[in-house]
Amino acid sequence: MARGRAVRRFRRARLGGPFGGRTDRGALSIFVAMCAGYVVLVIALVIDAGGKLRLAERVDGYAQEAARVGGQQLDEAALLQGQGYKVKRAYVEEAANSYLRLYGLSARTVEFLDDGATVRITVEAEFRPVLLGDLAKRKVTGQGSATLVHGVKEAETD
Repeated sequence: MARGRAVRRFRRARLGGPFGGRTDRGALSIFVAMCAGYVVLVIALVIDAGGKLRLAERVDGYAQEAARVGGQQLDEAALLQGQGYKVKRAYVEEAANSYLRLYGLSARTVEFLDDGATVRITVEAEFRPVLLGDLAKRKVTGQGSATLVHGVKEAETD
């Protein structure tokens, strides 16, 4: 009987228990907590990266539409004087910024190419992440261009 008690005590001491020994209790919960923290961080990165991509797509769309609106500002005086189809530079920036103000943006740069027939507009917006806060705050740039075309049956770019 005494020998049986001694064997049980030895086993408990070796495996861990009320009489001492090493125990692994709680080690798994620490591992799970660490893994859960990393999983939450990865999910936050994926969500915020997706938000940044969506914003970049929207800013490109806004820049493209602003260029289209600016490209419609035809210089009628130059056309009547026989100087060809051109945009009126004074009104392009005003029209583009007027459109962009609807979305709380403004044109960073307005460029004229091809002797005033093409307008290129660059727009910049600030990305504010949902989960990562100021850690992933960045500027997102979009660019759009529009070329003035004319013609009755098909477009002419001269």
